[in-house]
Amino acid sequence: MATSTFRNKNEVRPRKTGVEKRRRCLVQRRRLVALGMSQEVVDKLPVDELRALLKEPKKVVAMVAKAAEKNA
Repeated sequence: MATSTFRNKNEVRPRKTGVEKRRRCLVQRRRLVALGMSQEVVDKLPVDELRALLKEPKKVVAMVAKAAEKNA
């Protein structure tokens, strides 16, 4: 018969680890650099702002283009 751990999904679900979190953060930073943001700016961003920017990539591309136009 099934035991309580098999019925209680909260006890058998996979746990997040620090290594996985850091890897995801690194991948997200690389995605922002691929969208056109400079590496220096991306390195200074906190994780919550990284995720907020990645939710709307078209706005990030437009923001980078506008900043490049302003500096040129």
